[in-house]
Amino acid sequence: MIRQEEIALVIDSQRDTFLNQDPGLIRDVLSEIPVVDSFATIITGIRRCGKSTLLLQLLQRDYQDAVYLNFDDIRLSGFETGDFTRLHREIEKRGLKVIFFDEIQIIEEWEKYINQLLREGYKVFITGSNASMLSVELGTHLTGRHLSMELFPFSYLEFIRFKEIDNADNAIMDYLKTGGIPEYVRNGIPVVLNSLVDDILMRDIAVRHSVRDVVSLRQLTAFLVTNIGNLVSANRLVGMFDIKSPATFLEYFSFLKDAYLFEFIPMFSHSLKVQARNPKKVYVMDTGIYTENSISTSDNMGRRLENLVFLHLRRKYKHIFYYKNRGECDFIAMEKNAVKEVVQVCLTINDENFAREYNGLLEAMQNIGIEEGSIVTFNQSDTFEKEGMIIKMLPAQEFFKE
Repeated sequence: MIRQEEIALVIDSQRDTFLNQDPGLIRDVLSEIPVVDSFATIITGIRRCGKSTLLLQLLQRDYQDAVYLNFDDIRLSGFETGDFTRLHREIEKRGLKVIFFDEIQIIEEWEKYINQLLREGYKVFITGSNASMLSVELGTHLTGRHLSMELFPFSYLEFIRFKEIDNADNAIMDYLKTGGIPEYVRNGIPVVLNSLVDDILMRDIAVRHSVRDVVSLRQLTAFLVTNIGNLVSANRLVGMFDIKSPATFLEYFSFLKDAYLFEFIPMFSHSLKVQARNPKKVYVMDTGIYTENSISTSDNMGRRLENLVFLHLRRKYKHIFYYKNRGECDFIAMEKNAVKEVVQVCLTINDENFAREYNGLLEAMQNIGIEEGSIVTFNQSDTFEKEGMIIKMLPAQEFFKE
């Protein structure tokens, strides 16, 4: 339980800190934030990708004043469901109708309070670092009354604007290694991303889901970071890291995905059973995390590029698959049950790999029935046409400009 006076003190303290932040680079998605009367706006994404800064940019652009409260504050560690009544009295006392809440999902029954605010005509914006806040909690009490969007680390174009560098090969190489977590892009200090992963594992997973075997969770995380772009299967991992059950692996995969640390993409098939029983491809949500947390002795630039292409597609499409039949293709991106892009990734095309990469992409295009495909490389360009189908080979810097 927390007294109203203590809540007021935290609001004032956080507000001063919040408003004195540098709004930084104006994010490309600022204009895409969904704002509709009587609907809560939910913004989710990996920790430290800039959600609070995006709220600050929104406030400075559209609102003169607002109540801001981040529940991930040690001074609010005793906040309980019943304290929402005292919080509401404090909000009414201030006479402000725009509310910004950070990490409110750590408080039980938070969605009921949001529903109350919406009924009373408040405009509510919420950020959180766990995708599960968009499922059970919102589906129960905010059905039809919330609009959601995801925020990712800097895109390539945001990265080069932030660093004030030209779109060139050296910029792509820098982005491959650095990724897009704003604080790490700014200072390059490894502990930023080391502590980020630790926060996700401990605060978003171990504490939230009562995971006792944190050592195994850490080992699995290091393994997945090191194996970006590779196939992983719960059944095939049984016995590793002292985890003896496929169900435990699947549970951990779900936790890691909800916390926006990894994505696991299925094999393309119209059958959900086929998708479920085949291994998934794993990708990390920022390549800087690979740089600072992988246990590989190789720079692995090819896998890094593949991971960046995945992230570029993921910003545009929710449903992404890999293709595997006689040949293989890295990505099939879909929207509303329609294939939008078919993409192959290869750092450098040469005589040894051209046939494999080209034929795998062409087979996927033919089987799916799409006439254009792309091969993304580090810096090579070409165009191929066969039986009315067009394959464009293009440098990463051109692909990321789309």
